[in-house]
Amino acid sequence: MSSDAILVVSFGGPEGPADVIPFLENVLRGRPVPRERLLEVAEHYHHFGGKSPINDQNRALIAALREVLEKQGPALPVYWGNRNWHPLLADTMRQMTRDGIGRAFAFVTSAYSSYSGCRQYREDLARAREAAGPGAPEVLKLRVFYNHPGFIEPMAERVRTALQGIPAERRDAAALVFTAHSIPISMAESSRYVQQLEEASRLVAELAAVPRYRLVYQSRSGAPGQAWLGPDILEYLRDLAATGIARDVVVAPIGFVSDHMEVLYDLDTEARQSCAQLGINMVRAGTAGADPRFAAMIRELVLERRCGVPERRALGVLGPNHDVCPDDCCPNLTRPAKLPVGT
Repeated sequence: MSSDAILVVSFGGPEGPADVIPFLENVLRGRPVPRERLLEVAEHYHHFGGKSPINDQNRALIAALREVLEKQGPALPVYWGNRNWHPLLADTMRQMTRDGIGRAFAFVTSAYSSYSGCRQYREDLARAREAAGPGAPEVLKLRVFYNHPGFIEPMAERVRTALQGIPAERRDAAALVFTAHSIPISMAESSRYVQQLEEASRLVAELAAVPRYRLVYQSRSGAPGQAWLGPDILEYLRDLAATGIARDVVVAPIGFVSDHMEVLYDLDTEARQSCAQLGINMVRAGTAGADPRFAAMIRELVLERRCGVPERRALGVLGPNHDVCPDDCCPNLTRPAKLPVGT
């Protein structure tokens, strides 16, 4: 008998030094990235013992989700599959097929619409279903959640906590900067990525009662001649130091849901080192992680699709995002993608 399940879908990361190069080769497959750049990024992982924290963080989120389901229902099994490292999405899809799962509600650990953050995961899911063969479950991807209270409220709390780490007499003058992963401008223009990030930043700042803030970007990885979203966090910090307006900065990674490698290296290592050189006191706000409110949000999104719950909660003016992405949603303009409707 077929049944429903929840599928947590994420990026994946190496679990030890031997995994680093194979993992990065999976990430970069099909992309003309010089070997030197791959080895440079590998050093970021080796700086932390060759292990990314993302898998442990996903395990914690899944444990929190299972706890919510045990207390409030529905009694659905939770599976987990990654794009780039074990447990790989195709393997998880095969397991769900063997287990007789007929329909899976896919929660992707990316809060925003873009090719790499949404449509590419839909393509991954379609390939995984094809690899699983006949009997693979139907997969319904849950809507992006950048303006859902279950994401915004924990982020606002993290910002308030970070502000408490600044001396009281300097707190009002501190700069609040939100960061998100930079993407090519051409990709940004074919999605609502920037608009959604701006809305999420505004909502968090308002809830945290911070009147002034700035959205900047990090983790640029494209060719030097390609236009990507900016300003970069390091550029912003240099400008902030030059003005002399603020001695303190709270950095809130609004574009991420957990403290994974791009947060630990690009912010906690590179940005913090830059702040030390510039004479700026940096306090980094946490991410939603395995916050119970965030886990409860996943349950709520599942109920929306599974049971037709009429209330689709979303803060701000943009409202809840669509459930089923249109065929032309968030395209990769460098190549056409064939994708079944409804994933």
